[in-house]
Formats: sequence, C-alpha cells, structure tokens
Amino acid sequence: MTKNHPRVQSGIVGRRAALGLLGASLSTALGAGAAPERTPPPAAAGTGTDAAAALAVHPGILRRPALTDDPDPARRPVRFKPDFTLPPIQNGLAPVITKIETKHPVVFLTIDDGAVKKPEMVRLMAEYDYPASIFLTKDFVKENPTFFKNFIAQGSLVENHTIHHNINMVTQMGYAEQLAEMNAMQDYAQQQFGRRPTLFRPPGGAYSTAMRQAVAAAGMKAIITWEAKANASHMDYQYGKALRPGDIVLMHFRPEFAADLAAFRAAQLAAGLEVVLLEDFLGVA
Repeated sequence: MTKNHPRVQSGIVGRRAALGLLGASLSTALGAGAAPERTPPPAAAGTGTDAAAALAVHPGILRRPALTDDPDPARRPVRFKPDFTLPPIQNGLAPVITKIETKHPVVFLTIDDGAVKKPEMVRLMAEYDYPASIFLTKDFVKENPTFFKNFIAQGSLVENHTIHHNINMVTQMGYAEQLAEMNAMQDYAQQQFGRRPTLFRPPGGAYSTAMRQAVAAAGMKAIITWEAKANASHMDYQYGKALRPGDIVLMHFRPEFAADLAAFRAAQLAAGLEVVLLEDFLGVA
C-alpha cells in the first residue's frame, strides 16, 4: 500500500463562472472521507477569524470577474498564468495529488458523497461564488441526481467517488473489483451529468498501487486527497493552522454543510485566497 504520496507542482488555467441566479432558481424547484492512508500530525482545529473582518482586509476576494462572450457560459476568463503540468500516468499508475505547490493565491474546494441534499447548499455555493469538485457516490445520489445539476450550472464538476463508498476497498477489494467500482461510477456520471470524471477520490482517503492502476485503467488522470478539511463547523489542518496557497479542502454534503462552508469561507478570506476549480488548475476539465 502506498504510504508516501508525492506533492506535485501546479498552476492555473480558467475557471467556471458561478451562475448564481440559475443555481438559486433551480434550487427552489427542489423539495428537497476520513484521513488519508498515512497518519497525519494532530489537527489544529478552528479558524479563529471573523469572515467580515477578513473581508475588510481582502475586499477584492469576492469580486466576480466579468463574463465573456465565450460560447460556454460557465467559463471564466483566465485569471492566472498557467504554471503547472499534470504529472502523466507512468507505468500504468495514476499520480496522487494531496496539495498543489503554486505561487498563485488559490485554494480548491472539494465536496464528497452526496448523502444530504438541501436547497440552501445550492444557494450558498452561488452566493459565495464557489466552484467545487464534487466527488459523488451513486448509492448516495441515485434517488435525486438532478439536485447536483444545480452545482454544475454554477460551474462545479462531478468526479468519481465509487458506487458503494466502501472505505475499506483498499484492503477488501482486489484490482478487478476496484476497477469495476470505478467504471460503474464513470458510466453513471456520464449518463446523469454528461461528462466522464477525470479525477478519483478514494472513500476514506486510503489508496494503494492496485488502486492507482485501476484509476488509470478507468480513464481518470489522478487520485485526489487532501491536507485540510471543513468538518463539524470548523477547519482541521494536517499541517499548520491556516489555509495555504494550493491547499485542497475536503467537505461533505452533510446536515452541517452551511456551518462547514462558513468555516471554510472565514479561513479562505483570512488567507486572502481565491477559490478556483481544481479541474481547471490541473487542465482536466
């Protein structure tokens, strides 16, 4: 089982616009992992920063870039000069990305599972103008996949988090079973959302050589883990006590979504970072 996943350097291409009015209007029509494989240092909890105060220090952070005449209305102008090349699949193994080393003041929001679906989630993501990489599991979303199209309309993308969300898949499943889980989710995402995922997040965060092989065989470009997460209404950090440029932040579609997003927002504003779409940064959108 792979213990030390490499950090990779990165940069930015475009990002998708958060079409707030569209997301909010769609939402009104609706009624309604865990630590990586290695053991991190103790997490430092809490943001300790008021979002309003942070906004006063960084007033430009909420400035919405003007849309262009691009035929894809969800695309935004390039905000940063690209400084990254995604590591290729080598020897049949997909790369693992935990944190992106970059000179740009950016942070990446990723949201997992899809078990809880509330209209306020759509409204808040539009209000805050946040694109996100949404790692969905079919078992959690199959009763209402249309809900997640709201986020796509705002500029987010759906990625692969397996069919059944077995957090022990690394130890309980062989290569063929893991590949079947991934391929089935690839097909489901294509059918429901019109795009085959390019990124994979392991349930629970653990991965292995066999999993890296399966990710590559399923047509995806990388495994995505994290070093920071918004959880239980506060921020947890594996390193340090604040968000850093290039951090990949983990959240979940849980009942405490609003409080978790508020904690992330306070930390993001305090750090003076812009939320950009990970797929745009990696060039796999």
